[in-house]
Amino acid sequence: MSDKQSKLGNLIARSITGVLFVAAIVTCFLDAFAMEVLFALVTGLTMWEYGGLVNGVKGVTVNRFIGTVAGVYLFLAVGGFCSGLVQTGAVFIPYLLTLVYLFVSELYAKNENAVNDWAYTMLGQMYVALPLSMINVLAFNAAADGSIRFNYIIPLSIFVFLWTNDTGAYCTGSLIGRHKLFPRISPAKSWEGSIGGAVLVMVAAWIVGTCAVDNGADVLTVPQWLGLGLVVVVFGTWGDLVESLFKRTLGIKDSGTILPGHGGMLDRFDSSLMAMPAAVVYLYSLTLF
Repeated sequence: MSDKQSKLGNLIARSITGVLFVAAIVTCFLDAFAMEVLFALVTGLTMWEYGGLVNGVKGVTVNRFIGTVAGVYLFLAVGGFCSGLVQTGAVFIPYLLTLVYLFVSELYAKNENAVNDWAYTMLGQMYVALPLSMINVLAFNAAADGSIRFNYIIPLSIFVFLWTNDTGAYCTGSLIGRHKLFPRISPAKSWEGSIGGAVLVMVAAWIVGTCAVDNGADVLTVPQWLGLGLVVVVFGTWGDLVESLFKRTLGIKDSGTILPGHGGMLDRFDSSLMAMPAAVVYLYSLTLF
């Protein structure tokens, strides 16, 4: 197969995967149960991928299976608690006990470097499982009458902003990118691309905010939507760079091959791992003023 045919095949695979990926994300947010199922699966696959990557590091042996199960349980526990399905914080006790087990088990595992194992194990929970579980915090809100309602607008909008930022940054950077944003970590990114992506997100945030307000969905005001867009741009870009640093440290190009043309789960959700927690903090800060 020629190089030209290979590139064409990769482009076709990337396009098909991208369309299916976007369709799955958008569709799942139309129903609370579908969202829980899809992102529990995303959490499990991402945690499993992460465990396989770090186990390739010399002197590191993490419990890939238990780490994955713990991550999925955390996501479901946060979902149950935020949705009101579970009324008590006791739902988190099994998760805490699992973390204790992962620490204590190193006493008997006789691995080469227990500190490395503990560090990489907890990094997986903090870097993957906890950020993805924040989707539940964004999706379930308390209504004025005290009931819990499912609201897909904010979490779905965050993904739309992330996709818009990626598209805008790529197109602008390809056309006029000259000044490197972070050459040590990601040589392809430019300041011009980042600014172009940010401008496009601001436009998208204004459109979403205006439509939401006009249709009575008074979740946020238009200026607050613009603020959310800015938060997503900044932390989404950092999320991308953090994953690039993670891969560069491990000496790999892609985190996996599960998504044809896109790499692995971490490659696809890297930006959201920073943007989701940042969005939660931003939205909470709005309630303080």
